[in-house]
Amino acid sequence: MASGAVARRRLTVVLGITVLVLVTQVVGGVLTHSLALLADAGHLLTDAAGLGLALVAAVLAQRPATALRTWGYVRAEVLAAAAQAAVLLAVGGFVLVEGVRRLLDPPAVAGTTMVWFGVVGLVGNTVGLVVLAGSRGHNLNLRAAFLEVVNDALGALAVVAAGVGIALTGWHRLDAVASLAIGALIVPRTLRLLRESVTVLMESTPAGLDLEHVRRHVLGVDHVVGVHDVHASLVATGLPVLTAHVVVDDGCFHDGHVPRLLDALQGCLAGHFDVEHSTFQIEPTSHAAHEAARHA
Repeated sequence: MASGAVARRRLTVVLGITVLVLVTQVVGGVLTHSLALLADAGHLLTDAAGLGLALVAAVLAQRPATALRTWGYVRAEVLAAAAQAAVLLAVGGFVLVEGVRRLLDPPAVAGTTMVWFGVVGLVGNTVGLVVLAGSRGHNLNLRAAFLEVVNDALGALAVVAAGVGIALTGWHRLDAVASLAIGALIVPRTLRLLRESVTVLMESTPAGLDLEHVRRHVLGVDHVVGVHDVHASLVATGLPVLTAHVVVDDGCFHDGHVPRLLDALQGCLAGHFDVEHSTFQIEPTSHAAHEAARHA
């Protein structure tokens, strides 16, 4: 299995290729007046930002936590993703609006030159696919990066097809059609990224974690008679956390059973729900009279 260092090197290579192709597409879009090339550059910007976030997250995750930042810098990934989504939503909206305008009033587009710039993008994406193909199954970052580059290749293919069509038929609206297709790829993914980022920042319950199911499992542990104030959130990608107040038989505090009970609770969360970081406040039944207002 590829090591973390190998994964970072592969991502770095693909990020470099993506940025190079992005710059080429921007230059080509300006020279040929092709919105499709500029839209594909926006699509590449989405992927370059995603790859960059993956690399930044990998580097920042190695930095130790401090008394000021008890989780280290892992949430920088989420903040960057939210900012990225806001910018890309504006880019995608512009592409769609401008695409519709160009359908109604198409400018002249240099179809043949557009094809060459599109081919450069397609070749760059193909190289990226080759770099990632052998290790895309090793971890989620590499798998996601591979899928992003596949999408980039499809966008470049749309640019080439539009350029060929314009060169052969002179129907300049093909550029607008291709740009709308690429914009349709950008906007849904951007909205999904924005929604996921806001969900983390709002400290919502992680997707796929059913707190009622968690309650039932905790209540199923021997000597547990109640559970309340259950809170779960996602610090960053792959780092869910959960806290809860667990009421147990008063006898557990006299017979030394609490440490074993804590092990059972944490093992339950890690084994059944894949939550490695859980914090439990163990309480006797008599503690209810001293409990502050409960939240859940």
